[in-house]
Amino acid sequence: MNIRVGFGFDVHKLVEGRELWLGGIKIDHTLGLLGHSDADVLIHAVCDALLGAANMRDIGWHFPDTSPETLNVDSKILLRKTMLLIASKGYKLGNMDATICAERPKINPHVPAMKACLADVMDTDEDNISIKATTTERLGFTGREEGISAYATVLIVKE
Repeated sequence: MNIRVGFGFDVHKLVEGRELWLGGIKIDHTLGLLGHSDADVLIHAVCDALLGAANMRDIGWHFPDTSPETLNVDSKILLRKTMLLIASKGYKLGNMDATICAERPKINPHVPAMKACLADVMDTDEDNISIKATTTERLGFTGREEGISAYATVLIVKE
């Protein structure tokens, strides 16, 4: 098979005293995401999608939240390493489609910067990176602004 599809999902709690990192960029907000790393839910979902597509388990398997090496790590580093992992099996990114689910802050103004950042990290054209934003219409933990989630689907191609 020359192409494979993967799906990823991640969620992190919003808390005071943390920076908000999404799609590899810092976003000015009163709350940030809690996690062992920088808690970038979008990058984590993308990593899981890539690893799943290549049948290489998940982000926690490769970058455990019990490791001192991943404590407060920039998730762009994890994404670069994930790209190297899938390349070790002969795969490269075909395209990515992702959705960030958050009530606040508004994500759409930041999408161009996220696309540029992820395209650079993943060594691909920005046209291969799709990022969308939605809310839950104030329902559930996202609607109550307790957390942010992200979903990602990727297509990988055997080189």
